[in-house]
Amino acid sequence: MIGNVIVTQDTLTIYTDEGFYYGNERRTFSDKGVKLDDKKVILTATVGEYFFNEDKADFRRNVKLFDTISTLTSDRLLYFRREDRAIAFGNVKIADKENIIYADSLIHFRKVEESHGFGNINIKNKTNHSTILGGHMEDYRAKNYSLIDSLPLLIQIDTTFSGDTVKTIDTLLIKSKVMKAYRDTSNRFIAIDSVEILRGEFASKNDYTIYFRDEENIITNKTGDESAQPVLWFENSQLSGDSVKIFLKERQIQKIDIINNALIASYNENFRQRFDQISGDTIMLFFDSTGIKRNEVYSNVLSIYYLYDDQEPSGLMKASAQSSLMNFDQKKIISVKLFGTPNSEYHPETIIQGKEKEYFLPSFILFENRPEKEKLFTPQLQMNFSKGNQ
Repeated sequence: MIGNVIVTQDTLTIYTDEGFYYGNERRTFSDKGVKLDDKKVILTATVGEYFFNEDKADFRRNVKLFDTISTLTSDRLLYFRREDRAIAFGNVKIADKENIIYADSLIHFRKVEESHGFGNINIKNKTNHSTILGGHMEDYRAKNYSLIDSLPLLIQIDTTFSGDTVKTIDTLLIKSKVMKAYRDTSNRFIAIDSVEILRGEFASKNDYTIYFRDEENIITNKTGDESAQPVLWFENSQLSGDSVKIFLKERQIQKIDIINNALIASYNENFRQRFDQISGDTIMLFFDSTGIKRNEVYSNVLSIYYLYDDQEPSGLMKASAQSSLMNFDQKKIISVKLFGTPNSEYHPETIIQGKEKEYFLPSFILFENRPEKEKLFTPQLQMNFSKGNQ
C-alpha cells in the first residue's frame, strides 16, 4: 500500500505514507513513518507494527506517545491498547507540566497514571527545582507520590538572580537506601536507612529524615532503641540526639532543636584535641547571619568548656545545672548562665595538658566519616544528573 495509507478499526486509525498488511497474521508494518490514533493516545515513530489480534503496537525509532496529561519519548515502545499499558526502551523520557522522568526503560499505565522506571532514573521537578536520581522508581502521578528504592540521591540546587545571571548559592544532597517524594501540599521528601545529608558546612548521618521543602525544615529521628542517634556536623561542631530538627529561612539555618539525650561537642581550631562539650535532655541553638547567637539547654545539664587567655590554653571549667543559657558573639561564648542547683569546678592547665581524652562527658562519642560531596555525588551520578539538565 502506497500513498497516504489509512487503516481503521473501530476507534483505531493508523496513518502512513507506505505500508504493508499481512492478512493471515492481521498485522500491519511500515518503515516510512507511522502515526497511531486510538482516541486515547497518539503514537508516532519512524517504524511501526500493529498486531490486530493482540491490540498491540510495536513502534521503533523516534517514538513519541502523546496523551492529555503527558508526553513520552523513547527508542522503542510497545503499546497494549486493552490494558492502557506502554513499555518503553532506550532513552526514555516522560514529561508533564510538573515533572520530567528519564530512565533506561519504563512501564507506563496510562489510565491509572502510574509509571515504573528502571536504570539511570532521573526525576526532575520543575516546580521546586529538585532532582532525584536512582536505579529504580515508581511514580504515582494521581497521588503526587514517587518511590525510589535503589540508590536514591536527592539534589536540591538553590539559586539567586544577579542582573541577568543565575548564580548557584548552595546545593542540598540527601542520599539513602529508600526515598519517598510527596508532591502534595506538604511537598516533602522522606529518606530512609543509611541517610547522608550535605549542604554547605552542614552534614548529617541518620536512619530517617523528613525534608519539608516549602517550610524549609529538616527532621531527623532515631528509629529504635537499638538504633544509632542522628549525628550532625556544622562548622566545627558535632551534634547528636534522639531527634534533631533544623529550621531554615531563606536557605539559612535559624534554629536547631536537639531532643532527648542531646549533646554538642565543638573543637578549637588551634587545639583540635580540645572539645567544648555540653549535654542535656534538650538543646536549642539559635542563629543569625553571623552564626550561632544563643544556646539553651534544659534538664540534667553537664558541660566542659576550655578556657583561653589571649588564645593560650588556660585550663577548663566543668559545670552542672538543671538548665543553662549561653550567648555568643562572632561564634565565641560571651556569657554563661546556669540555673537550678548550679555547680562548677575549675581545672588548671597544668593538670589537663596532654590529658584531654580524660575530660569527655559520659555521652561523648567522636563520630567519623562526615559525608563528603565527592563520595555522595560520584562522576557516574553527575553524568546521570546532567542528562536532565541539558
